[in-house]
Amino acid sequence: MNRPRFARTPRSLRPVIAIAAALAAAAPLCAQQQIDAKVDLAWNRYYELDEVGEILERLAAAHPELATLESIGESHEGRPMWLFTINNPRTGPDTAKPGVYIDGSIHANEIQATETVLYSIWYLLEAYDEVESIRELVDRTAWYFVPVVNPDGRASWFEEPHTSSSSRTGVAPVDDDRDGRVDEDGPDDLDGDGFIERMWRKDPFGTHRRDPRDPRRFEPVPSAPKADGTREYGEWSWAGQEGIDNDGDGRVNEDARGVYDMNRNWPSGWHPDHVQRGAGPYPLCWPETRCVAEFILTKPNIAAGQAYHNTGGMILRGPGADFRTDAYPRADLRVYDEIANAGAEMLPFYRPLVIHSDLYTVHGGFVNWIAEGLGVVSFTNELWTDRRILQTGDTPDADARQRWQDRVLFGRTWSDWQEIEHPEYGTVLVGGGTKFSSRIPPPFMLEEECHRNFAFTAFHAGETPLVRFETIEVEPLGGDLWQIDVAVANDRLIPTRTARAAQNRIGVPDRLSVAVPGGTVLAAGPMRNGLDTTFDAVQHRPDRLLIESGIPGHGSRWFRFIVNAPAGTIAKIRFAAEKATDLEGEATLGDL
Repeated sequence: MNRPRFARTPRSLRPVIAIAAALAAAAPLCAQQQIDAKVDLAWNRYYELDEVGEILERLAAAHPELATLESIGESHEGRPMWLFTINNPRTGPDTAKPGVYIDGSIHANEIQATETVLYSIWYLLEAYDEVESIRELVDRTAWYFVPVVNPDGRASWFEEPHTSSSSRTGVAPVDDDRDGRVDEDGPDDLDGDGFIERMWRKDPFGTHRRDPRDPRRFEPVPSAPKADGTREYGEWSWAGQEGIDNDGDGRVNEDARGVYDMNRNWPSGWHPDHVQRGAGPYPLCWPETRCVAEFILTKPNIAAGQAYHNTGGMILRGPGADFRTDAYPRADLRVYDEIANAGAEMLPFYRPLVIHSDLYTVHGGFVNWIAEGLGVVSFTNELWTDRRILQTGDTPDADARQRWQDRVLFGRTWSDWQEIEHPEYGTVLVGGGTKFSSRIPPPFMLEEECHRNFAFTAFHAGETPLVRFETIEVEPLGGDLWQIDVAVANDRLIPTRTARAAQNRIGVPDRLSVAVPGGTVLAAGPMRNGLDTTFDAVQHRPDRLLIESGIPGHGSRWFRFIVNAPAGTIAKIRFAAEKATDLEGEATLGDL
């Protein structure tokens, strides 16, 4: 037999052949990691508001069997409040399944929140035919997305001069400085570069001087007198944000457009404006918050909630204030902790935190309303953390940020200082970081941030209730009397009713019913476990048990029915819950 020998291959080609073989072997694996998308989108850029609407329309048109796009109302300026629903009608209507609600950009400057929602929609739809776990998740749950809670603010952030922190709010007029006028003294783009940056004013008694080695930087001069009693002064003093005193009250930029906080406008724990600025005159007073609330109240099947914000790398849960800690019973905290800890594994440098104790007090926050007011297990993710900037994982100081700007971003989020004549300050320098310089990931890191956060919310969604009849047992008691024991199990972490929902009787309790044609249910009630010989009989309607506490996560509950019916009767058993798919079963009472 003539056998091919490796020695026949020229020695100089062996590395080439080896590399080609490795690439050929890797090709199927690489292909498996890609999604063959009907709608090809770039995830290394940010989308303006009109583009967001176009993307949603394209996704809905490409996946009509799963997707629905509609408007649930209008913003203050008349822009549509988009709602994107993903549901497979072949596995049932959306309200018959556990629901997942996700929104973004209630604070419009937190722009990557919208991209994360868009990515979530895109991945669920495009991966449905290719990724089994995604298909199973979509088939058993319903998804409701509001990609932009604050469309007016997002439009303004992209179209008008802003900082990375402005255009946070909606645009309805508000008298921020309480002088009887509205929105009369906002920031001014003095150098015309499309951004609101920083100002330094020329000052013979200045606190700073420009660094001779890097004129972009200002260094403080010593504040203490010299030995001879004289002091050293710089040429520049800090003058605040770019702008002028438009209303002549001696202050600059104190009454910008809008400036209220939709994330302080929700019913649970709401406090008036004099307690927490930006809360509005009453809960849900803004058209955007009211639209979202009215929609959510039509979907009692929502079992998981997620709001995307920025920044800081946080997985936040309530309460927002210390006086509301009793709204989070211990049984619910176990669920929150398990989900948040899983998220901390998926999201580099993210930390599970409690809003009021680990961050600051928030009255009337959205996540607090759906958690405390509606009993929905909900989180706020603060997207992006500056600890991603350096490979050390440390929070960068000013020097490190400058190196990041220069070496990685190539100065593209920095404006050089321009000398301008200011009407109040005289000669000023205007420049510094643009609105893209902080709070958001650079475009080349955006897709990873979107995917990891979507993966976390997919995990959260996967833990919504999944119930089954663990057992249905029939035992004859003599004559036409029968004992039917039913165990209902929940194979996921989130209970069918949170302890908060049970505590405040939020929504409709779970129901377990037995119907025996031609017979009667004489008595029924819950049991402690399957070995219990007794049960707590209800006083009324034994054919339909109300289960206020629901079925616990990763657990089960037992119930007993005593019925009178002829042998051979088929008992129909049904379990119904707002936040789980209903069950139907049957049991034959003995032999005919």
